[in-house]
Amino acid sequence: DYSDGIIILIIIIISAFLSYSHESKANNAVKKLLSSVSVKSSVLRDGKFEEIDNAMLAIGDIINIKTGDMIPADCLLIEENSLSMDESSLTGETFPVEKIIQKLPCNTGLSDRKNSLWMGTHVISGSGMAVIVNLAKDSEFGKITLSLDKKDSDTDFEKGIRDFGNLILHVTTLLIGIIFLFNIILNKSFLESFMFALALSVGLTPQMLPAIISVNLSHGAKRMSEQGVIVKKLNAIENFGSMTVMCSDKTGTITQGRVKLDSALDCNGEKSDNVSKLASINSYFQEGYTNPIDQSILEANKNDFSKYEKIFEIPYSFESKLLSIAVKTELDFDGRNIMVTKGALTSILNICKTYEKSDKSSGDIEEVRTHILDLFDKYSSQGYRILGLAYKFIEDDIETKNQRAEDMVFVGLLLFMDPLKDDIKDVVAEMNRLGVSLKMITGDNSLIAKNIGSQIGLNPEKILLGEELDSYSISQLNKKVLDIDIFAEISPNQKEKIIMAYKQAGEIVGYMGDGINDSPAIKQADVGVSVNTAADTAKDAASIVLLQNSLKVLVSGISEGRRTFINTLKYIFVATSANFGNMFSMAGASLFLSFLPLLPKQILLTNLLTDFPSLQIASDSVDEDWLKSPVKWDTKFIKKFMILFGIISSVFDYITFALLLFTFKADERLFHTGWLLESIISAMVVMLIVRTARPVFASKPSNKLLIAISGVAVVLFVIVYSPISSYLGLIALPIKVLISLLGVSLLYALTAEILKKFFYKYNSFSRK
Repeated sequence: DYSDGIIILIIIIISAFLSYSHESKANNAVKKLLSSVSVKSSVLRDGKFEEIDNAMLAIGDIINIKTGDMIPADCLLIEENSLSMDESSLTGETFPVEKIIQKLPCNTGLSDRKNSLWMGTHVISGSGMAVIVNLAKDSEFGKITLSLDKKDSDTDFEKGIRDFGNLILHVTTLLIGIIFLFNIILNKSFLESFMFALALSVGLTPQMLPAIISVNLSHGAKRMSEQGVIVKKLNAIENFGSMTVMCSDKTGTITQGRVKLDSALDCNGEKSDNVSKLASINSYFQEGYTNPIDQSILEANKNDFSKYEKIFEIPYSFESKLLSIAVKTELDFDGRNIMVTKGALTSILNICKTYEKSDKSSGDIEEVRTHILDLFDKYSSQGYRILGLAYKFIEDDIETKNQRAEDMVFVGLLLFMDPLKDDIKDVVAEMNRLGVSLKMITGDNSLIAKNIGSQIGLNPEKILLGEELDSYSISQLNKKVLDIDIFAEISPNQKEKIIMAYKQAGEIVGYMGDGINDSPAIKQADVGVSVNTAADTAKDAASIVLLQNSLKVLVSGISEGRRTFINTLKYIFVATSANFGNMFSMAGASLFLSFLPLLPKQILLTNLLTDFPSLQIASDSVDEDWLKSPVKWDTKFIKKFMILFGIISSVFDYITFALLLFTFKADERLFHTGWLLESIISAMVVMLIVRTARPVFASKPSNKLLIAISGVAVVLFVIVYSPISSYLGLIALPIKVLISLLGVSLLYALTAEILKKFFYKYNSFSRK
């Protein structure tokens, strides 16, 4: 009597093990990614610098830093030598940040504190010393990390499953209580009545649901890992399917997070090969630190300077904001020596007396100063970082030490940008097609944000600034965000506020970011997404980590989430349409039959055989209609479905009872066999019907599901028409009875198909 229950238990245990095993592997894979932070620092101890474990650092320690070092704590700079930092992981700023020793007001923003170093950022160039002022949880990094410690809230899907479970529990408890009581009143055996009620509760309960969910999620995670996506938290796959809004940080997510030379322009704002070549000379021969600006210039211009000879260099300094290179060659410039200087535009203009016209002649710089500054304002508003470029010819006999960057000829502008990711436009378009709205969140000014937003298909007029955001109440913001595409001038703490507003407005929200300052928003989102190049805290907070640079896997994730969601719902539809109706029929039949409608072992056999194909639903194909828009859990829809198809199932069960009792005068064994066969065959046929909202022949099920259903049919007939039947209280059915029961099953299938059409005509599953 317990063998079938043990088999089911084994299946559940195996499924749970597979789920745990995969999630464990996913977590281990992510942990391997979290290895970029240095574990030791150079610290001044007993008058000399020693390599000390970061865990042993204390406030007041003086650390020595150099190019490539990761900052282990928040520090105040006490000595610097052309120190430049990459703070993109904390502030989202792509370009290098110059550090200097100066006094600043206490309320100075993080990105403007030029005298401070932040934990988790790293040195691009230069060197220096700093004193530690905040460690661990008290650092800016630590404050963000503390906000990530709160427990994850249940997903929308998990809440729906819990509500469904409570519904089944209440119905089951009420039903078995009534049946047990009535069977006792009718003077039936107490033990037999108890065992029947217990078996009935097993049949009514969708006990395979945890296994179905685990198998679904494990299959989905495995398919996603093959596409370069680590699913760290398996329940995020279901939320992917429900997601209606994807909020994304700009830097490193929508853009590439790197510096690229976009254009080299002359004084008229026209593209110039000469400006490009002069910039390349300056970058090629400079011997200071390797920086992204020089790298981008050289990547854009593949010139051969092997015939050029460097004469001298005036290194870049934070005071002058200029870098000068002098070269000589017989190939260009009529054999004259030339000094090329690049730097901040205002600094370049200050050292120039003339400018180069399109005919190579010179004019007074004051003639074009206003025009050049207008060009600067124009391109700055479009998100470009701009440098100026100038040159002058120098004599051979002038001493190098007397050379200065002065009396130069202004030649043009260099425009740098953080380019869009190659596939972001396609991703946004595809997400819109799938019913998911992309929202861009950035700390950049509104002009830059509008420009980037319009390039990727967002409405630049639907913008909300950080200053405006704080003026709204919670209820006002919840409504306002629904009509916003772009959030600009946003501080890190406001990102989390935006996510909360969307959630409270009823949206299922994803957030994609790669910086430390993105971590709280990633944690707060229903689906937190990061990339393999992200800051450690961002990867740790994320439920999905993209190992590929292409964001197209996001679209795959959305589709995979919907596939997992729908296949889980299919099992619920099957369980509520077949099992639910059968159990009600069985409960009712027990009141007027002189014997139990099915023996407990027959109930368990029915349950096992009908549940076996359900395991294959995890890999079932899903209609494209279901994948086109987000799907949310809808308990009301499930209740309606359960009531309608449960009633249909019960009606045909009672038709079967009447056929067996009044037409074939069935005794106990014939009744048991006939109804067991009809209920299982009907369940298999109806499984093919309710698995799709389309007509049954317009939706192809997976081969695994078809094989499983066919296998159950074969096993069922083997049991009925073999000696095994006697051990289960069954008999071989006469042909007339078999044909009649198959006819009832066919009629049941036709009725279910017709009613399904009308049901979906007047009822639709919750979508956004």
